Amino acid sequence: MAGESGISKSTLSRLESGQRRASLEMLFPLARIYGVTLDELVSAPPTGDPRIHLRPVVRDGVTMLPLTRRPGGIQAYKMIYPPGAATDPDLNVHEGYEWVYVMTGRLRLVLAGHDLLLGPGEAAEFDTRTPHWFGTPPSGAAEILSLFGQQGERVHVRARSRSS
Repeated sequence: MAGESGISKSTLSRLESGQRRASLEMLFPLARIYGVTLDELVSAPPTGDPRIHLRPVVRDGVTMLPLTRRPGGIQAYKMIYPPGAATDPDLNVHEGYEWVYVMTGRLRLVLAGHDLLLGPGEAAEFDTRTPHWFGTPPSGAAEILSLFGQQGERVHVRARSRSS
């Protein structure tokens, strides 16, 4: 635990025995290692409000709404693609595994050598180390549900240069 958290063995021992109080800087790595939220780690009382307060993020015209709050594990997002979103495929790769489900509209998925158009009720799953790209046809928007593994939130790395 000391090596993984960066907290000395003696400090961890004092924390466990109650001889020392944890600072916020100590709690973050411990929560990450145990795969729990800070509230769970310090046994914070429940707020009584189970609603998820969505904070949308917009990237390249695509609105992403996080549906999960727990660090690590499977992450869920509702994604809204406007008409003609990213019409020129720019294949990306990253660690993880992704599952997408089209709720409304049509989603274009370019996955390695496949160019697919998914409609409502259709799903796709793949290892995200496979070069991939999402977009929509010029004529319509799409809403999808996206689930991906713990490493799925890493920054995309270009699979090919823009000039090729």
